[in-house]
Amino acid sequence: MVIDFTAEINLYIPYLAIKLKTMKTKISIVLILMGLIIIPSIQSCKKYAEGPSVSLRTRTERVSNSWKVENYKVNGTDFTSLVSSYNETYSKDGAYSYSWGILNGTGKWAFQNKDTEIKLNGTDGQASRTLFILKLEEKSFWYYYMDGNNKNELHLIPN
Repeated sequence: MVIDFTAEINLYIPYLAIKLKTMKTKISIVLILMGLIIIPSIQSCKKYAEGPSVSLRTRTERVSNSWKVENYKVNGTDFTSLVSSYNETYSKDGAYSYSWGILNGTGKWAFQNKDTEIKLNGTDGQASRTLFILKLEEKSFWYYYMDGNNKNELHLIPN
């Protein structure tokens, strides 16, 4: 004897369709709410005023490069032409070097203050210097440092 459940199944299918639609709606609402929560938190993770909101490369990987000057200003006045041959190199192991014509030096670098600054130490016996990062991307590195009351801003690009 074969029992026919066709009538019962046909009655149950619309119920399942309504349940499925309700579930899809709930999932959509949850995803929208998660997006509303996550997107602002990603934007608030932006470390640097001019930098990227999100990067797949670590900050160390982005700064570790040989850089040349694209733009140099002191207190807003452009002095780029005076330092056109200036280069800086940052290594992943924390080594730092610079060269400018016949002048050159080496030292160590490290992030500080939640990675918003770089501290340079031991550069030719000079006092340490703090670089305030404005932008740090794979193809551009902007920072400024204070020399007394003078704000020195450098925009660097890969060498």
